[in-house]
Amino acid sequence: MTPSSLTEYFLSRGLLDVFIRAGLVLVLALSCYQVFRPFLDLMLWSLILAVTFYPLHRRLVKALGLREGHVATLITLVSVAILMVPVILLGSSIGESVDSTLALLKGGELHIPAPPDSIASWPLIGQSLHDAWAQVASADQGSLVKKALPHLKGAGLMVMGKLAGVGAGFLMFLGALIIGGIIMAFGETGHRATVSIASRLSGPVRGPQIAELCTATIRAVAQGVVGIAFIQMLLVGIGFVVMGVPGAGVLALAVLLLGIMQLPATLITLPVIVFVFSTEGATLGVIIFSVYSIVAGLADNVLKPLLLGRGVNVPMPVVLIGALGGMVTGGIIGLFIGPVLLAVGYKLFWQWVEDPPQAPAIEDKAAS
Repeated sequence: MTPSSLTEYFLSRGLLDVFIRAGLVLVLALSCYQVFRPFLDLMLWSLILAVTFYPLHRRLVKALGLREGHVATLITLVSVAILMVPVILLGSSIGESVDSTLALLKGGELHIPAPPDSIASWPLIGQSLHDAWAQVASADQGSLVKKALPHLKGAGLMVMGKLAGVGAGFLMFLGALIIGGIIMAFGETGHRATVSIASRLSGPVRGPQIAELCTATIRAVAQGVVGIAFIQMLLVGIGFVVMGVPGAGVLALAVLLLGIMQLPATLITLPVIVFVFSTEGATLGVIIFSVYSIVAGLADNVLKPLLLGRGVNVPMPVVLIGALGGMVTGGIIGLFIGPVLLAVGYKLFWQWVEDPPQAPAIEDKAAS
């Protein structure tokens, strides 16, 4: 056997070994992914919550002098106790709204009620609004609704189907909060592991910088955008549920989307206040509800400075696309995870673009 043939033999043998090893690694990675896939959203949301709450965890450890595990347990229990009731109320309200809407879309029938007489007494637009509503509810109902309903049926069924599991999504959120507390208890170890992984992927110089960039982006988006929108959703949604507003849970989700889009929640609260006044009248309970809804709708103006939301260095279209895409692909949990993941990917991409590779040292020596 000639030397050239021996070289070709060993090269082909070595290349075959590389392909075999790569194939085995790929099979192992795919198998691990299939096993871990049912828990992926839960673990991602747990990690986001742990990273978000970790600065508070560190401050409480220093202030109270307790062990990290005890402080993590305290934060988890307090958070679950605060969120349990409103989350369950909103989840059940959304579930009822989704069930009724699905039954309506599948049945193909829609009934528009006659307008209340009190609307006609509104200044400027009252009489015109009353007449238009009455016309649609009576003469035009059979034609207009039947023409529009087939076009809306497909999209409505898809959206309502995604929202149907919202109750399970809220329960998953509570479970993620508990797992996030466990992750916080081992925060120092997790930080070192994250830096080690990033350093192994990007080098010892860029690794810590990338880990810090991801951490800062997660906290900024989770606190300054998603966190504020979630708190505002709870505040507004509780008022809607207590007042018995139809579709209170779905309206609360609309407040969440507006908050992520950085639009005022008053776009939802003001029409609801008008609706409640028109149906219930100017009673003491309605007045209290109206004042509470206005204050809750403006709560983001107070929460943003407290939660450092104004320092989010991610374009709002990126956050909005992440929220909508996450909701379509992952339901209610995807609505929270999507903006954070897309924001992290956006920051990492631009970090890669703005950090060009260094020229090889060999070229520098040759030029000299």
